[in-house]
Amino acid sequence: MSLKISLSRRRAGCFVTLFAAMTLLTGGASLAADDAELARSIVAKADEIRFPAEGFQVTIDIVSTSPGEQPDERKYKVLSKGNQNTIVQTLEPASDRGQAMLMRGRDLWVFMPNISQPVRLSLAQRLTGQVANGDLARANFSGDYEPKILRTETIDGEKMHVLELTAAERGVTYGKVLYWVRQSNNWPHKAEFYSLSDRLLKVCRYEKFQSLGGRTRPTLLIMEDSLRKGDVSTLRYSQMSEKDLPDRVFTKQYMDKLNRVD
Repeated sequence: MSLKISLSRRRAGCFVTLFAAMTLLTGGASLAADDAELARSIVAKADEIRFPAEGFQVTIDIVSTSPGEQPDERKYKVLSKGNQNTIVQTLEPASDRGQAMLMRGRDLWVFMPNISQPVRLSLAQRLTGQVANGDLARANFSGDYEPKILRTETIDGEKMHVLELTAAERGVTYGKVLYWVRQSNNWPHKAEFYSLSDRLLKVCRYEKFQSLGGRTRPTLLIMEDSLRKGDVSTLRYSQMSEKDLPDRVFTKQYMDKLNRVD
């Protein structure tokens, strides 16, 4: 009789232990899922701060400087719809006017006035100064990266989420991004961009938050090269407005017509 009771108690103890372990595992999985959802929400809200979710156009002036060299000044008009379709038109310098990039999904082409066929480009390829093609053509992080909250930092009295964004698949602009976002209002503060080999390429600061396109956004981005000290590109955003952009605009056939109109 005592042996049966002892065995029953052992079985009960094993069951309690197993139940506790399962509770810990499922609880841990639930917390991990909550953290992942929070990270995605933070990145999505920061994206909405930077750019409208619907169709819009914006003018971007870029000044790139290197020690001992004259500044390089360029101006672009960007038409974008939902982070999947974008046109980047070169307005200045005059010698490059008429060049335009078309992005559909993660496919990117450049159209040039004297070349009959468009040329395929990489999002990671340098456009000008410290600015890659993808920095203008596909600037939002949602969908391209898997976010994870690393820690919290306080900078100038502001609490920041520090997130690690890992490329969801090959072909995006950067292999990894470290992203600082304000906890109070989801304003982006800073980003560090890394290559696929985990080498720090450049640091971007989001500054001069002002009303643009119907809400407060960063109107000044400063990109500093981490490999060549002193090389800096400053991006100024202006004239942002919502724009009805039908899908037919984002086609190879429509690019010539669009350039003639503008």
